[in-house]
Amino acid sequence: VMYTVWAAIWVTWNIFIICFYLEVGGLSQDSELLTFSLSQHRSWWHEHWPGCLHEEVPAAGLGVPHGQALVSGAICALEPSSVEALHSGLQILIALLGFVCGCYVVSVFTEEEDSCLRK
Repeated sequence: VMYTVWAAIWVTWNIFIICFYLEVGGLSQDSELLTFSLSQHRSWWHEHWPGCLHEEVPAAGLGVPHGQALVSGAICALEPSSVEALHSGLQILIALLGFVCGCYVVSVFTEEEDSCLRK
C-alpha cells in the first residue's frame, strides 16, 4: 500500500517537472524554484548530456564543488529541457507500471484475507 502511495506521489512530481521544463502554466526555467537560490546549476542534463558542447566559466567566490562547472553556453543536439521532460515521462511510465502492480498485490492479499475469514 505504501508503494502505491509513493508511486502516485512520484507521478505527480514528474508531471510537475515536465510542466516546469516545458514552461507550462506560468512556470519558468529561469526561476530558482528547484535550486532554492543555492545553486547556479539548472539542469543536470544541460551539463552532462553527451551531445552538448560546453563552454565552462570559472565561478566567482567560493568556487564550485569538485567535478562540477558552471556552463555559460552549450550547443546541444537535443534541448536539455526536452531531455528532462522525456526522462520524467519515462519515470511516469515506470511508476504507473509499479502502481498497477502494487494495486494488484494489494487486491490479492485482500482476497486471501477475506477467504481466510470466511472459513
